[in-house]
Amino acid sequence: MKVVRVLQIMVLICILMVPVLIVLFLRNFGENEYDIPVLYEKGVEDPFGDCNFNSEGQHYIPEFSFVAQDSSVVGRADMEGKVTVVDFFFSTCPSICPVMSLEMERVQDAFRNESKVQLYSISIDPDYDTPKVLSEYAELHAARPDKWFFLNGPKQEVYDLARCGFILPTVDGEGVAEDFVHSDKLALIDEEGRIRGYYSGTNREDVDLLILETKILLHGKE
Repeated sequence: MKVVRVLQIMVLICILMVPVLIVLFLRNFGENEYDIPVLYEKGVEDPFGDCNFNSEGQHYIPEFSFVAQDSSVVGRADMEGKVTVVDFFFSTCPSICPVMSLEMERVQDAFRNESKVQLYSISIDPDYDTPKVLSEYAELHAARPDKWFFLNGPKQEVYDLARCGFILPTVDGEGVAEDFVHSDKLALIDEEGRIRGYYSGTNREDVDLLILETKILLHGKE
């Protein structure tokens, strides 16, 4: 009986020690270092001289001001102090845009109550995608007007911004939907206007990673 009693006491001690051991483990080994890179810290290569890059220092998103779906003016100044997820699209896109917009819906839902996160969807067919058209498209995707902005700007400025600001390939389709070329990437931009990552807007796992890394940026664990 004494042996059984001793075993019971030892088992009880072990059970009581488990929480203590877990706390000690987390305190000493549980701090995960998750490094989100800052892209283009040493500038951006411009072999064809198409962009006026700062070739020796950190690349930042340049100034721009476009018109949103509610006819308000939204742009680079509104990105300061916020984490912004940006894609380039057009409302009549027959291929990747519908999927990208559905994934942007998921991003919006993930940060619905987080005022420091916003979304920009910039049209590469601004002649067709007037604020009225963008408003209808925004409504189709349940976009919150204070969270997800669909932007229309002068065509040349939009293309310069895509190629030289966000470093994303973009080709004008001259009104023919099948001839437009643009990236499927969602760009993650930090509070200082630096590009922190690109994620495929047609790949659910990639967008899950975007959501995770956005949360990490928000909490300063970069």
